[in-house]
Amino acid sequence: MTDNPLKNLVVICGPTASGKTTLGVTLALKYNGEIISADSRQIYKRMDIGTGKDLDEYSTPNGTVPFHLIDIVDPYEIYTLYHYKSDSLKTVDNILKRDRLPFLVGGTGLYIEAVLRDYDIPAVPENPELRKKLMQKEPLWLENELKRINPKLYLQTDLSSKKRIIRSIEITTYNQENPQNGCNKSIIPSIKKDNSSLNPVVICTKWDRTVLRERIDTRLKKRLDEGLVDEVRNLINEGIPQERFVLFGMEYKHVARYLMGETSYTTMVEQLKHDIHRLAKRQETWFRGMQQRGIQINWINNSDAGEAVKILDRYKLINNP
Repeated sequence: MTDNPLKNLVVICGPTASGKTTLGVTLALKYNGEIISADSRQIYKRMDIGTGKDLDEYSTPNGTVPFHLIDIVDPYEIYTLYHYKSDSLKTVDNILKRDRLPFLVGGTGLYIEAVLRDYDIPAVPENPELRKKLMQKEPLWLENELKRINPKLYLQTDLSSKKRIIRSIEITTYNQENPQNGCNKSIIPSIKKDNSSLNPVVICTKWDRTVLRERIDTRLKKRLDEGLVDEVRNLINEGIPQERFVLFGMEYKHVARYLMGETSYTTMVEQLKHDIHRLAKRQETWFRGMQQRGIQINWINNSDAGEAVKILDRYKLINNP
């Protein structure tokens, strides 16, 4: 690697179903890298199909790529942005110590931006009773409540995620009840990019909207064929409360409602398609916003590995074997 005092890091991001994992594995193999998942759901054990871990993709005829921050907590455990930032930066250091190149790969924009901009995140403990109460509320109610109690944090929260709105309300409530602790910090403070110890190269996939929707629908059918319903049923039988499934993402929320007899199979599938299409659009908006907030992004068409290789070679982060 080059003698750069900053820590080299490659970020591969993009909307759901955009081929990020395949691209990340291809590049990691070429550049002696290891992958750190930047997915807020792949951290959970026994949630494989719905979160799209695709662990078989990490083993190829040309070699196996090590991966990190996948299957690290049980579904009933609380894992916050604070935990992710700490774990991911430790993992970056460990990979670099092995003289390998870390690749941060995923579609959870808030996780990625927290690492790249070194967010100062309060270590606020979870409040199970408050969470249970808030999980019964509709997203619009939660948005309005957060806006009412903390307008600044409202502007800094990923409103596409019910889980993160609830977390912001949880942080605000804790700060109001414990002002003596001095933890009155927002999730996303204004921090200059050069405060970071990282030397990142960010590559983001860019797809035609119609093509991406077709990829989403094809992948959803594949996941259903592979046993997504059984995966959710097993979690329910394990004793995971239904309200937790709302926080696990739309696949788990809608399948759980189907298994509870609240909707039909056909309606479940159509709702999933609609919601995942909307998720992809929100992810694209987030990544464009990252660029507006000062993070340099290299856009590539689809998930073209050739374009990505040209970008990485230009930055000279590593010495090719």
